[in-house]
Amino acid sequence: MLKIIFTELVKKYTTDDLLCKQLWNEVVINYCDAGRYYHNLNHLEAIIGELSDVRDRIPQWDTALFSVFYHDIVYNALRSDNEAQSADKAQMRLHEMGFPKDQTTQCVLQILATKGHEPGNDLTTQLFIDADLAILGKAPKKYTEYSENLRKEFFVYTDGEYKAGRKKVLKYFLAMDRIFKSEHFYNKYERQARINIEAELSSL
Repeated sequence: MLKIIFTELVKKYTTDDLLCKQLWNEVVINYCDAGRYYHNLNHLEAIIGELSDVRDRIPQWDTALFSVFYHDIVYNALRSDNEAQSADKAQMRLHEMGFPKDQTTQCVLQILATKGHEPGNDLTTQLFIDADLAILGKAPKKYTEYSENLRKEFFVYTDGEYKAGRKKVLKYFLAMDRIFKSEHFYNKYERQARINIEAELSSL
C-alpha cells in the first residue's frame, strides 16, 4: 500500500520513472534498516491511517504525505539532529521531483516540528504531529510494545542511561498543557496517553 501511495504521489510531479523508483527504494532502504524496531514502514502506514481520518481538514494533502514519508528517513539513536537531516533530505528530493517550492518549505517545517512536538497554530502541522504521536494514546498493550521497540532502537545505551533519557522525555510530555494540539486527536488520545506515560514512568 505504501509503495502505491508514494509512487502515485511522486508521479504527480515528475514523469521520470527511474527517479520515482530510486526515491521509493531510498525510503525502503532507510526505514527497513536493521536497527529500526519502531521507526519503520509500519510507523509510516500508521500515521497515514490516522491522517486519512481527518483528510478533509488538510488542504495540502500531498505536502502532509511527503512529511510522513521523509520525517524519519534519517534516524540514528546516537545523534540529536535526525529531524534536521531528514528535513534536508526531503528538501533535496522534493526539489529533484519538481515539487512546488512553497510546499517544500512547509514540508521542511513540518518535519522540523517533530523534534519538540510544538507545532504552533498551523492546523495541518498540528494534525501531522498529533498523528506521529498517536501511539502514545493507544491501548496499554500496544503502547508497551512501542516502548519495548523504542528501547531496542537505543540498544547502544546502558539501562541507566536510557532510563534517565526516557524519563526526561516522558516528563516533558506530561508537563504539556495538551500533548495533542488538535481537537480531533486530543479527544481521541489525550486521556489514555497520559495514563500510558504515567505507567511507563513509574516502571522506570
